[in-house]
Amino acid sequence: MIRVLCLCLAALLFVSQAPAAERKLKVVATFSIVGDIAGRIAGDRVELRTLVGPDSDAHAFEPTPAHARLVAEAQVVLVNGLGFEPWIDALVKSSGSKATIIVVSNGVKPIKQGGAADPHAWQDVRNAMLFADNVARAFAAADARNAEAYKANALAYRTELGKLDSYIRAAVASIPKQQRKVITTHDAFGYFAAAYGVTFIAPLGTSTEREASAKEVAAIIAQIKREKIRAVFVENISDPRLIQQVARETGTKLGGKLYSDALSTKAGPAPTYIALMRHNAKLLTEAMGGVS
Repeated sequence: MIRVLCLCLAALLFVSQAPAAERKLKVVATFSIVGDIAGRIAGDRVELRTLVGPDSDAHAFEPTPAHARLVAEAQVVLVNGLGFEPWIDALVKSSGSKATIIVVSNGVKPIKQGGAADPHAWQDVRNAMLFADNVARAFAAADARNAEAYKANALAYRTELGKLDSYIRAAVASIPKQQRKVITTHDAFGYFAAAYGVTFIAPLGTSTEREASAKEVAAIIAQIKREKIRAVFVENISDPRLIQQVARETGTKLGGKLYSDALSTKAGPAPTYIALMRHNAKLLTEAMGGVS
């Protein structure tokens, strides 16, 4: 009788503990690029939601009550930091969230643009490695049961990122140095420029919310003509009309669409961070006269 009672109690204890063991860590990422990196570390062990989705501009994002609910329910919130999400502090506060806030860009050496930090750190693949490490540590701290899996996923992802970094360096090396100049809508490629040796010129600053003056546009048009710059691109998150105007007035052919601050949809050419960087490197290399 005692043996039967013990077995029953053990069975009840197992049933009561099973749902807790199966419960996944609830994580919210602020935008699609951080969400994709987090997903590679998480595997199937995390319930991951992203606030700003593919082809959407995080600079101009306006949270809704539905977004506040997601943040309120989260255990971990992953943010880029460096001023990229000016709305995140107010959203966390208004949601009443008790989540751990992780700044995935911790450890990045910021590039300054106009006196402020350039937030687009992921444009240097080596910084994406830091993002991955920070995410893995955060997940391991919040979900120690799966810590080794997160660590293994991060190591595997780092290997892929190392190959990506080598690919970009080789592609840029094939471009004559005097031709490594690109025109884009906003200044989102400062880290790419510093890491891989390409000059980017943009009529807007690091935020898409600013409008370029007629004088700034005229100066860029003059520079394109003077330096015979042939790589001119629109971006997936920006109004293309400004760059289209620049291309018309200089007689320059548009080189295609770069993905700067957001992934594409799954049907597009940049549905993951690695695909985004490969797509951009290929277009840039071809437009500047290199071998992709």
